[in-house]
Amino acid sequence: MQKIRKNDEVVILRGKDAGSKGRILEVDVEKDRAIVEGLNLCKKHQKRSAKNLKAGIIEKPAPIPMAALALVSKKDGKAVRTHIELRESAGKTRKVRVAARTGEVFD
Repeated sequence: MQKIRKNDEVVILRGKDAGSKGRILEVDVEKDRAIVEGLNLCKKHQKRSAKNLKAGIIEKPAPIPMAALALVSKKDGKAVRTHIELRESAGKTRKVRVAARTGEVFD
């Protein structure tokens, strides 16, 4: 089970966008990287094609290492570490992500 998933609100811990918050668009588990909406932008030269009628230089988000990301707590808006716990609900045991500092459950 991944600690950071698609559509999670995260904060960047290091790099040029350190301290910025954004939403996860895509997670690559094999490379251990994620793409965050509107952050870590890189410029790409785009050639005109049938799909892309406008040529030029576009900005698109580049992948960020998962170690440089932390979940944002909904209680206070700060970065939190998480761990996985087994919780019982309605007679079923399931894994949940729990914030270390605040104890809130992410799911």
